[in-house]
Amino acid sequence: MSVRKDRQNTILRLIGEEPISTQDDLIRKLRSYGYDVTQATVSRDIKELKLIKTVGPRGKSIYSINQSDLDQYSAQYSTILSGSIRGTDYARNLCVIKTHAGMANAACAALDSMNKEGVVGTIAGDDTIFVCCRTDEDARALSVFLDGVKGY
Repeated sequence: MSVRKDRQNTILRLIGEEPISTQDDLIRKLRSYGYDVTQATVSRDIKELKLIKTVGPRGKSIYSINQSDLDQYSAQYSTILSGSIRGTDYARNLCVIKTHAGMANAACAALDSMNKEGVVGTIAGDDTIFVCCRTDEDARALSVFLDGVKGY
């Protein structure tokens, strides 16, 4: 994985784990993870990731994943995923997706069609999908993405 992709996955993980409200906060966090970043680099990453500011739990603006990014995928795939996913979890480089009974195959086919970066392969049962990802971070990023599709 490229340094840029790795850094951007770290940004997604960070904003998913804690409220980050400024680029300076994000720069400090990234530097604590060993990334020597500038404000311009972080600004480009925010733009490429299409992050937006939303109101956090304490009424403060925080960075979030833009739900309209789902528009880059066909409405058919996101509709299938949002209607079938009950929950996600990940362990190491595996992402586990729980679906409504009988929906795993359709959801898995939709996910496969999206050609998500970092996904090596998928296996679907009746209500569970196992996704093998290249890295632990890819599995986490996929889980965060799918939680965004579901909107919970």
